[in-house]
Amino acid sequence: MADDEVKEEKGGKSKMMIFVIIGVVVLVAAVGVAAYLLGARSVQNQEAASAEVEEVEKEQVGPMVDISDFIINILDKNETRYLKASVTLELENEETVAEVNQRMPQIRDSIILLVGNKTFAELNDLQGKLQLRAEIIARLNKILTKGKVKGIYFTEFVVQ
Repeated sequence: MADDEVKEEKGGKSKMMIFVIIGVVVLVAAVGVAAYLLGARSVQNQEAASAEVEEVEKEQVGPMVDISDFIINILDKNETRYLKASVTLELENEETVAEVNQRMPQIRDSIILLVGNKTFAELNDLQGKLQLRAEIIARLNKILTKGKVKGIYFTEFVVQ
């Protein structure tokens, strides 16, 4: 009877050991598959990011024209506020540079009138600055006839 109990105990341990080994093999396989899938996604993400960088690099930067400092009163109910800003315009071509230089008083006037009607709250956050950028581009493109403004870069922007 003691021999039967020893055999059953050894048989139970053997079965348990087989289940443990199978569990470990399944776990290792699952980790390997997960690592492979994550690695494939990482490679795809890197390829997509490099494609975006190449696309941006292919886009040519147009000629730039600096517009000197602006100091403009902006609207605020409680106190007097000022904006000091410098702007650089990115243009489509060299022909547009000559037109911008010729129309500089009109361009400055248009920007001053636009910004002078903004409130501190509108210019204080990122969304307001992006909105202002879009509005300036639209206004300047209405003035220009030989080309367009591709982009505007605020090289200085201080609100007091």
